[in-house]
Amino acid sequence: MATLISTHAWDQFIKTVPNAHILQTSAWGKFKSQFGWSPSYLIEQDCGTQVLFRTLPLGYSIAYIPKGPLGKNWNQLWPGIDQLCKQKHTIMLIVEPDYWEPLPETVFSQWLEGFSPNPHTIQPRRTIFVDLSPDEETILAAMKQKTRYNIRLAERKDVIVCETQDLQSFYDMMCTTGQRDGFALHNLTYYKKAYEHFAPLGQCTLLQAEYQGTPLAALMVFAYQEQAWYFYGASTNAERNRMPTYALQWQAMRWAKAKGCTSYDLWGVPDFDQETLEADFSSRSDGLWGVYRFKRGFGGVLKRSAPAFIHVYRPLLYRAYAWLTNRQKPSQA
Repeated sequence: MATLISTHAWDQFIKTVPNAHILQTSAWGKFKSQFGWSPSYLIEQDCGTQVLFRTLPLGYSIAYIPKGPLGKNWNQLWPGIDQLCKQKHTIMLIVEPDYWEPLPETVFSQWLEGFSPNPHTIQPRRTIFVDLSPDEETILAAMKQKTRYNIRLAERKDVIVCETQDLQSFYDMMCTTGQRDGFALHNLTYYKKAYEHFAPLGQCTLLQAEYQGTPLAALMVFAYQEQAWYFYGASTNAERNRMPTYALQWQAMRWAKAKGCTSYDLWGVPDFDQETLEADFSSRSDGLWGVYRFKRGFGGVLKRSAPAFIHVYRPLLYRAYAWLTNRQKPSQA
């Protein structure tokens, strides 16, 4: 049976797993512990997982495995995870595996007894991956012509991208973006803690695009092993003709590439197939459609992740919890 291990032991284990997702790192667990979650680490032979537990009233909890488990033979982990969930009076366990469609049946068929696919995921299912392994000129050449033009236009129009620690300015821009585009936001403390947990590890930076000293756009990019993720980004309504967001995104890719990353996850586009996305992006601006119109230009590959899987321990409490949370607008990552 899988056994609980220390944070240090988990850190040693995850180093041996190629392409582990940053949401499975202990740094992510420590970060989420600032906001009501408690991480536990279980391992059995060549597989393991970080499980996040959130305490609810009356001693109950919910459990969440983001972008895990890691390794193979997940069925070895289940008895230990199940026992831990029962000890913590868990209402439900949600698992969002770090796999892309089409799903490998050999991984899922053995492990998912007692689980059912959940149509709602916490993290976005469809995203765009940019290959960072070629040289910069090749990466630029793979982009849409208009995107390359906008990157160079921003430079000609004196947009400067620099690293910053001004989280207040970033949050102010996030609020502007949320109001303009209808996005859900975390609070300022959330973004500050994310930066404080990952920047000292060299796994995060905050980039800001400026014109004559005035902030126009900013983003927070994360990196772990050979992968990078664009989790949070924002812009003001000023000087948008200078294309600051294009210069900003390109500089984030260059930062990730310099750290040895070979892929850049643009993190979230509308959950439709490519044919639908390409047919409708020019006429739709609701939801993430405007985001897709922007991200598609960077020349990446559209991918769709595995669905969430759910194991319900207490059906009545689960239905009550689901009703309450479905009334709230979720925030990703």
